[in-house]
Amino acid sequence: MVSGPVPLHVATDPTHGGRWTSLRAGDREWLWHRTEPRREQAVPGDAFADAGGLEECVPTVRGRPDHGDAWTRPWTAVPGTAGGLGGGGVAGEGHGGTYTVECPDFRLTRTLRAVEGAVVADYLLTATPGYRFVWAAHALLDVSPHGTVALPEGAAGRLYPDGGAGWRPFRWPHAAGTALDRLGPDDGTAVGAVVDCDEAAVLDGPDRLAFTLEAEGQPVSVALWRNLRGFPDDVPYRSIGVEPMLGRVFGVAEAGEGDAARVPAEGEVRWRLTVRAEAGS
Repeated sequence: MVSGPVPLHVATDPTHGGRWTSLRAGDREWLWHRTEPRREQAVPGDAFADAGGLEECVPTVRGRPDHGDAWTRPWTAVPGTAGGLGGGGVAGEGHGGTYTVECPDFRLTRTLRAVEGAVVADYLLTATPGYRFVWAAHALLDVSPHGTVALPEGAAGRLYPDGGAGWRPFRWPHAAGTALDRLGPDDGTAVGAVVDCDEAAVLDGPDRLAFTLEAEGQPVSVALWRNLRGFPDDVPYRSIGVEPMLGRVFGVAEAGEGDAARVPAEGEVRWRLTVRAEAGS
């Protein structure tokens, strides 16, 4: 089976936290969604309303504010930058360009653009020097039980066996007798992991989606949320998260030395997320 690059098209919702609502390669939609009536009414301080897509989680994922402070706030377009960017990669009014969100402790600016069929997201966080934070591109993906996740073999990781705060070390992909690279059918489990690496790929049948994260001088990782109808307890559902991160823990409050991003003396942190797709023929 021959595979090759496929241009990606992204759609976002600036009014509701800058959420990525679509990531399409040809006929394939990579982002998973679920009906969640609370999502559009969410305000700062609310518990996370999981509608799928890709949420911008900053300055934390777990803890307070739940899944961060940016996903509940409107993002404002920087004049002269919003709109379709062409190039076969970013499509739709309000989906490309540059947007900013103001939070109590920081300002986050994101620029989305198309580069040779890939989607490139450039970020700038401005805050008081010394400010510590975690950021995650909280991408929930529509992947079959046959899908796999490719991370560097033997990379150091932290396993969160029940999705809670406690973790234990492991080496990718084997943890507690489980091969985390195989997504598998629903079995009533839910585990989280954070792996020290700067790239990840998801393979599902003939299709491949790849993430690369660049952040000079900051700790980077990739988080995996493998929820096979094990969460939540009352009405469990299936959701697969592959989440490039700044930092090495889900909660900034639990971050040790080197576990969170830190704003340097100049008051700015910049990073780049590149997303590419391939499809078989």
